[in-house]
Amino acid sequence: MKSVFDEFKWRGLVYDHTDGVPDILAKEKISVYNGFDPTADSLHIGNLIPMMGLARLQRFGHTPIVLAGGGTGMIGDPSGRSSERNLLTRDVIDANVAAQKVQLAHLLDFEIKSNPATIVNNADWLSPISMMDFLRGTGKHFTVNYMLAKDSVKSRLAREDGGISFTEFSYMLLQAHDFSHLFDSHNCVMQAGGSDQWGNIVAGVELIRKSKGQKAHGLVYPLITKADGSKFGKTADGAIWLSAEKTSPYRFYQYWVNADDAEVIDFLKFFTWLDATEIEQLEGLLLENPHRRDAQKKLAEVMTGMIHGETAVAKAKTASAVLFGGGLEGLDVADIADIFTDVPSSDVPRHQFGGDGRSIVDLLAESSLAQSKGDAKRALKGGGVYLNNERVTLAQTVTLAQSIEGKYFVLRRGKKKYHLIQLV
Repeated sequence: MKSVFDEFKWRGLVYDHTDGVPDILAKEKISVYNGFDPTADSLHIGNLIPMMGLARLQRFGHTPIVLAGGGTGMIGDPSGRSSERNLLTRDVIDANVAAQKVQLAHLLDFEIKSNPATIVNNADWLSPISMMDFLRGTGKHFTVNYMLAKDSVKSRLAREDGGISFTEFSYMLLQAHDFSHLFDSHNCVMQAGGSDQWGNIVAGVELIRKSKGQKAHGLVYPLITKADGSKFGKTADGAIWLSAEKTSPYRFYQYWVNADDAEVIDFLKFFTWLDATEIEQLEGLLLENPHRRDAQKKLAEVMTGMIHGETAVAKAKTASAVLFGGGLEGLDVADIADIFTDVPSSDVPRHQFGGDGRSIVDLLAESSLAQSKGDAKRALKGGGVYLNNERVTLAQTVTLAQSIEGKYFVLRRGKKKYHLIQLV
């Protein structure tokens, strides 16, 4: 690609931009910033588009600036929201920013000498500013009419049960002030973000033009939705987080491997470093043999490796194979609980498995896998019953020594019917 703008275009990542963006990205090396919400102690996969955007800019020689919204996070951004945000304390926000820095380092290089990434916290300059200085230096450049015309404000005012507080109404001015500050302190001439940030970004461009007589730029990426129209990065259990503590690497891997055929190629373009040739090959495999899910598997491997490392990829693949009869070796109790969280389960007293243990017939009959002892015996005689994914016989007993770390037994009947026994 001739420039990072060309890279963004073929990947489908350009939603809108101010005049001159293609030229400046092709002909100059500039500083570009993107803000991140610090209201959680982890970023989520909805943040990956702007994270990868900064990383792509860095690879093309531009300097990425990560703005942690420690100050604006205490106010709340109305963009894309239908209600007021809960206001957090400075201590909580500072802790969240520190946790997010670790995740950003998976994609951005903070050590490279030529154009290292930088993290700044807008609390450092927003917190000390006086109201008088803010109103005189920033507020005077915006009319209320201009602010009311922004979609993020209009949508909130249109809600019968809503409205917008002055606190969130002022967010646009604070973000514009951020851009102006970084323009002065870091020679930052461009702000990037999701398309829902367009109004705020343009406000910053306008402030720099009016207050300094200088030209600044904005670039926004499309907001991603799934093939079924649902919000990208959301499941029935909530957001898909980058933190392994909040979303396990196995669940993270599963999210990508379950991508719809209609969206997986776009996801490969949006979220990976794979080039056009590699993605075209995967698209060909998808068209020829969609049931093999080669594109989804590659996506899952690349994404999990990028965020959690190659060891996590290997473990996630092992865990995924378990559901198709693979061995349980190398998996701990947390992995077992994660893999089988959605299958029927029961609690059984641990002491029942002391001494000679329990009959597999009784255990199977008491599970969701057999309707009676007779049904259990027939299944066992047919050779279709497994304990911890190893075939068992009719005469077999089950002892505590066979349990997974003294905590679980995994029963399977046939290829895919599971029941998890938890020892209590």
